[in-house]
Amino acid sequence: MTPERIARIKNVLDNRQPDFTVVMENVHDPHNISAVMRTCDAVGIQELFVLNTVIGRHDYFGKRSSASAAGWLTVHQFNNTEECFDALRKKNYNIVATHLGEQAHSLYELNLTEPVALIFGNEHAGVTKEALALCDGNFIIPQVGMVRSLNISVACAVSLYEGLRQRQQAGFYGNGRLPEAQRGELEQLWGIEE
Repeated sequence: MTPERIARIKNVLDNRQPDFTVVMENVHDPHNISAVMRTCDAVGIQELFVLNTVIGRHDYFGKRSSASAAGWLTVHQFNNTEECFDALRKKNYNIVATHLGEQAHSLYELNLTEPVALIFGNEHAGVTKEALALCDGNFIIPQVGMVRSLNISVACAVSLYEGLRQRQQAGFYGNGRLPEAQRGELEQLWGIEE
């Protein structure tokens, strides 16, 4: 591995956010999954949660359709909603879902500098009622057009870049926020352990 490649990987690790994540619930389209994974990597998310309760478990993470980002992310898959939420609660995440409910807050009202998990639902049905009942809240992305929804990968990108903006202002990037043990595991996995 070249010194430039090692330096780039270390820079990526210095910018990873251990307390910012995405949950994709029953997302079916591999193109949407791949796009979400690329955006997660781009904004420094390391851990991605995949919850499939109405569709089969995805077996292609790390393969052709998402290989460019999958190799750099830690993907946790669940087929049980409560188990997924238990894993998120153990990491002290505030869990909020994209949902057009009466109690929904604007994305721009959310504090995305706190430990937060953003849930994005199925392309057609959205987030399930079961998951919504376990969330700490829900949010919407402000829109002024006739169509009141965005493709999941677009909604995720808009939301994550708002998180990036808030976290950059708070000084969260470039200072190695990953726990030492997790960083060491990733360095070994990515082939730069010294």
